[in-house]
Amino acid sequence: MKKALLSVLLGIILLAPAIKALAAEGAISTGSQPEVSADGKGIIRIVFGDKDNIFCATSVNQGVSFSKPALVGHITNMHLGMSRGPQLASSANYSVITAMDKSGNIHWFRLKHSSSKWEMMGVINDINQSAPEGLMGIAADKKDNFYAVWLDTRTGHRNQVYFSGLAAKGTGWSKNILAYQSPDGHVCECCKPSIAVHGQEVAIMFRNWLNGSRDLYVTKSVDGGKVFQPAQKMGTNTWALNGCPMDGGGIVVDEANSIHTVWQRKGEIFYAQPGGSEILIGKGRNCAIAAAGTKTIISYQENDTLKVLSASNKNAVMVGKGGFLKSIPLGSNQMLCVWEQDNVIKFKKI
Repeated sequence: MKKALLSVLLGIILLAPAIKALAAEGAISTGSQPEVSADGKGIIRIVFGDKDNIFCATSVNQGVSFSKPALVGHITNMHLGMSRGPQLASSANYSVITAMDKSGNIHWFRLKHSSSKWEMMGVINDINQSAPEGLMGIAADKKDNFYAVWLDTRTGHRNQVYFSGLAAKGTGWSKNILAYQSPDGHVCECCKPSIAVHGQEVAIMFRNWLNGSRDLYVTKSVDGGKVFQPAQKMGTNTWALNGCPMDGGGIVVDEANSIHTVWQRKGEIFYAQPGGSEILIGKGRNCAIAAAGTKTIISYQENDTLKVLSASNKNAVMVGKGGFLKSIPLGSNQMLCVWEQDNVIKFKKI
């Protein structure tokens, strides 16, 4: 298993010469907490927040340039900052944005790609004000089904991991289900859970609070989110911590239904697959992972320096300065990087 993990990681960082930046970084608008996705036709969207407003900028030329940000909606007292903010996922014909208010409700907006008009659709949590922490993730498959995970306090008034799905062309999310409940009372309260999907396989990663340690765990479903299997700890070491690192990492499911994760422990970034050994990436925090086909990208920050690894570079490439870097693979061994710097949304095609 260790050799297999090393092979996967080498495939991420050693397959080709170092990549070069194709364009200088650009600025989209004031704002923070950007998220990025590409739909089935390759149209790229970046969503971000600015105070209580949600904006979306669009690129139809593979990230060379972006439209003037469109106002998606307004959420009074919206969570924003420290991985809290609008979330985005895109499929073939639809894109979905979620945003959480500080009272604990999850609002959602949907864009039908043929209309170019965002619509406010309602709320996802079926218990009022059950998600006050403001931490969640969303994902989409290729058939316009969407999936959401978040921290929810309805069970024992303490944070547990909840899940819901949205069927293709549906207008309402499924009954919320408890995907994981910590036997020690609650999961880590300030780390964002993440979710990924391929076909019927849905994988959720979250930072647990178990036996005094704050380690990353993965639970998965092989039936589209109807039933989740027992959670499995990522990596081989542990992090005993009486506090919250506010850093949830990232997860993807590749075309072969293999799960890949990246996360931080004690100021270091690790890569791991379920059941495998952890592999050190380097010092840093606020890491993320993205995949398209056979391409996988790991993004992270070391202090305020943003770095990225991909299948087309030999070493970590410096992207810029700032925080909360997110990247997605593009064609021809390229990628698009998006981040925030001094309350400005930046992007760079590499």
